[in-house]
Amino acid sequence: MSIEETIKEQISSNNILLYMKGSPEQPQCGFSAQATQVLMACGKRFAYVDVLSNPDIRANLPQVSNWPTFPQLFIDGELVGGCDIITEMFEKGELQPLIDKAGAEE
Repeated sequence: MSIEETIKEQISSNNILLYMKGSPEQPQCGFSAQATQVLMACGKRFAYVDVLSNPDIRANLPQVSNWPTFPQLFIDGELVGGCDIITEMFEKGELQPLIDKAGAEE
């Protein structure tokens, strides 16, 4: 399986997936830490991939998603965006309904 196929498989098999630097328990950058805090505040389980320990994914995900930076949040197979977009949607009350719907499908 190519790295692009692996990425697409990860996205399709996880309703809520965060590509981040580090882990939710030990984020390795401030943006990943903030994104993780927002998702935890939404109260649903989410999967994550540490791009620092997966250099092939880190190198190829931007081409697959057409998004250059990390973290990247995918909900129901669709790219939501990075830290700023996630935070803004959360503050406006737009992220919670997406998370609730995706979390209910698990």
